[in-house]
Amino acid sequence: MTTVWGYDDFDAHEAVHFVTDEASGLRAVIALHSTHLGPAAGGTRFWHYAKDEAAVTDALRLSRGMSYKNAMAGLPLGGGKTVILADEAKTKTPEMLAAFGRAVNRLGGAYVTAEDVGMSVEDMIAISHHTDFVAGLPVEEGAQVGGDPGPHTALGVFLGLKAAVKRKLGKDTLDGLHIAIQGAGSVASHLARHAVEEGARLSIADVNTARVEALSSETGATIVAPADILFLEADVVSPCALGAILNEDTIAKLNTPIIAGAANNQLAHKEDGQRLDARGILYAPDYVINAGGIINVSTEYLKDGGPELVRQRIEGIPGRLDQIWEESEASGRDPAAVADAMAKRLIGRA
Repeated sequence: MTTVWGYDDFDAHEAVHFVTDEASGLRAVIALHSTHLGPAAGGTRFWHYAKDEAAVTDALRLSRGMSYKNAMAGLPLGGGKTVILADEAKTKTPEMLAAFGRAVNRLGGAYVTAEDVGMSVEDMIAISHHTDFVAGLPVEEGAQVGGDPGPHTALGVFLGLKAAVKRKLGKDTLDGLHIAIQGAGSVASHLARHAVEEGARLSIADVNTARVEALSSETGATIVAPADILFLEADVVSPCALGAILNEDTIAKLNTPIIAGAANNQLAHKEDGQRLDARGILYAPDYVINAGGIINVSTEYLKDGGPELVRQRIEGIPGRLDQIWEESEASGRDPAAVADAMAKRLIGRA
């Protein structure tokens, strides 16, 4: 039997909590990777996993990514993440959300949650009835920031994608470029709108037929089969769905000079960063480019600024990417390895 310490993705996590509430059917994993810079912050993912071990792995990987993301974004927050293990029908009840809120509250502020895949603003409202350690709530009267972090994530990805295009292709605009977007959820949809406004030609894919058709109708994007989207001949491939989609097999079949998207943990293994680099594909480390959402959540939760500060912090994302790419070129290490080293220094784990 594998203990949590034996998982490949266990990385000196400060705590991993296994939460069970038999009355509501709640089963969740709350992973706290680091509180070196502040309370561990990261969203809650509601997902059906074929095996429990996959849920633990996801929580470990995502929480580590949040430590790195928050540190690289210059936020006074550590990294944590929750996965709620959904049944095949993805049944979600008020009782389940209440039990989860109580579980977060028992941690006394060591962990702050918000939205992630499968969770909504309405879910955060329900959770907030049982704990104060939650963000991503609607903007209250008199408040300046809050609400769905998705549009802020998309803005950061859009700006970071443009930085990658400038570095790799020497272009200051997306006008006329072909962008292949994997996913048609909140972040992917906002990213698609930004790209179309600047004249990009889009291809999109999503397992949710209604969602992808609606986005195609709005943006004029070409709908592609989910199995094909990563391998299109495109100026940029933008993964905006689930993670671990870049591996030895998929990287060998890529037909793009740039990977820049919102999905967390895009690389299945550390070696995959080297594989992208060896093929001359410019990679935007996911937790750097997709930090816009947590920037907004942080400002909401800490109440340390308004919309101007949120925008200023998000507009810093291209500069951080350029710093990573420059060090990558100078050192010969791939951008993912460079970003990891920077983040580790920031959280005291150099």
